[in-house]
This record gives sequence, C-alpha cells and structure tokens, in this order.
Amino acid sequence: MDRREYKTCLIKKALLQSVSGLIVSKFVCIDCKCSREYFALYAEACFANFGDRVKHWMTINEPLQTSVNGYGIGIFAPGVCEGAAAEPFLAAHHQILAHAASVDVYRRKFKAVQGGQVGFVIDCEWAEPFSDKMEDQAAAARRIDFQLGWYLDPIYFGDYPESMRQRLGDHLPKFSEKERELIRNKIDFIGLNHYTSRFIAHQQDPQAIHFYQVQQMERIEKWNTGEGIGERAASEWLLIVPWGLRKAINYIVKKYNNPVIYVTENGMDDEDDQSAPLDQVLNDTKRVGFFKGYVGAVAQAIKDGADIRGYFAWSFLDNFEWAMGYTKRFGLVYVDYKDGLSRHPKASAMWFSRFLNGEAADIKPDTN
Repeated sequence: MDRREYKTCLIKKALLQSVSGLIVSKFVCIDCKCSREYFALYAEACFANFGDRVKHWMTINEPLQTSVNGYGIGIFAPGVCEGAAAEPFLAAHHQILAHAASVDVYRRKFKAVQGGQVGFVIDCEWAEPFSDKMEDQAAAARRIDFQLGWYLDPIYFGDYPESMRQRLGDHLPKFSEKERELIRNKIDFIGLNHYTSRFIAHQQDPQAIHFYQVQQMERIEKWNTGEGIGERAASEWLLIVPWGLRKAINYIVKKYNNPVIYVTENGMDDEDDQSAPLDQVLNDTKRVGFFKGYVGAVAQAIKDGADIRGYFAWSFLDNFEWAMGYTKRFGLVYVDYKDGLSRHPKASAMWFSRFLNGEAADIKPDTN
C-alpha cells in the first residue's frame, strides 16, 4: 500500500465513523525557490486526491520548530546549528511562501468545487510581562512577535514585524512585491498549538545574532514572590498555565481582526515509567486537571468573543515525541510498548469523552 492508498483508506474509515478532522503537512526544506514550488505541487496532489472528502487543510505544522530547532539550535532534523544567524529566518521565509503558494493553488483550482479551507498552524507560548515596567512590556511584545508575528504578520500585513526588522537587519529576508502579493491574506483559519507560558523580562543588548539572544528578553518561570507561574509537567519546558491560552487567543483576536481559530494542539506529558503498574499510569488525574483548566480557558475566550471552531487534545495516543523519543507520554490512551502496542484508555480519555458528549465536565473557569 502506497501513501496515497493509505491516506485514502484512513479518510474513508474516519468518515464511516462520522469523524471529521483537519489534515496537516510538514515542511523542512530551505534551500531554494524550487523547494516551495515542489511543496505546492505536493499540496495540489493532496487537494486533487482527497479534497472531495477533506474540507479543512493545514499546510504546515509549527514552522517555528522547524526553523529554530532544525536550522538554528540543531536538535530537530536536519540538525543544522552552524550559521544560525540567518538560516532559521531563511527556513521560515520559505515555509511562509510555500504555505501561500499552496493556498493560491487551492483557491485557483479547487475551492469553487470542493469548498474547503486552508490554514496555517503556529505554535506559541504566551509571554506575560514580568513587571509593569515599559521595558518588560516591550520585551513580552517582542517575544510574541518572534513567535506569532514572524509567520502571521507577512500573511495579514505583508511583512515581518518591525521589532524583527530592527534587530535582525539583513539576516531577515525581504519579500519582493510579487511575493507580497502572493502571501497577502492567504489563510482561511489559524491553527494555534499552545502548551505553556512564561514571564518575560527585558535583557540588555545581545552579544550575537541568535534566535533567543536577539529578542533581548529573559524567560522567567516564577512570580516576584518566588511562586512558580505554574505546575511543571514531565518536560522541563512545560509549565501548566491555563490562563496563558486565553490571553494568547485574545491577542490573536485583537491583532488579526478576529480570525477563525482552531486550537490544534494542547496537552501535557508524563514520564515513561516502565516499572509503574498499569492502573497507576492510567489514573492520570494531573492530565484531567490540565484539560479542565485549559478547556475552561478556551470557553472563557469564546465568551470574550473569539471565533474558535475546534479544540484538539494532544494527543490521542502516546507517541514518538521528536527529540524526546518515547521517553514522554502525552496520550489520553496509554500505549504498552512491551505488549504489542496494546491500547489502554486513561482517566483523561474518559473525562474527555464525557466532555465531548456534553456531560458535566467540571471545567475550570479562567479567573486570571
């Protein structure tokens, strides 16, 4: 079975179960103009083969991770960590153009008949100013620019944020007039992947052009009182801060004129403890609390006026987590790697099922 046959079978089975979803791709090439042209051809093949059944497409998932961790820090494929000054921004540039070219193909050749929508999935941790000082407020705004603005500003406004232009100079690619025309408004919805938040404080001038240093900011995990911003999950980077999701959504609503939003990833991980008894790992009460808080934050954002059309828990199954491999478990369903990959629903899966069925789910209102 080739990839096309596999995807055809998967989509068919999902529809038979009355399951609809969003189809997402991944893009990692930065080398030249031809890479985005090939991506558009790939997207066209997907639209042609599956577009009669698939009505929601996401061209690229988390381009920031590809750009920074793949071409700046080097912990993700293709593992580039030399010349970090320019390469992350070149990678992002090509991904934006590849996305726009794909949307252009869909609108010209398929939309009138298929009636689908094409979005772009951005990951963002919320940046809360560490204090009321203007310099901390500005640093937090820059942090958001270097996440959301980096990818969405060109599509909505035609260029990168001014804060990026000021700090990166010639390291940040320029769009030609033809490219500006191509990318402008090439989006039907925003996919938001959100997991965590940080306090942001101003830092003095960086010593080098590096993705984090050039932002002139410091990421902080504790309040002024010394109390943590949120409880930590298994991963060092993942602090549980539900109110950060509401703030991230409301930021998007205000800056980008209330676009359609799907929360396309949101979840927390546990350590893979092979020695723990099965009944213990299935009783994931911490994850249940996580979803109560974050779903509550989404509900509050909807009340605030956000046009949120969907929410996706990450993830359905324990899975291979990039550089972390199988050492972290995000799933609502436990996968036993030592017993033929047998599946066992966790307490969080039961809670999520009740929530989706409209039963009382005891979501926590966001009071921050």
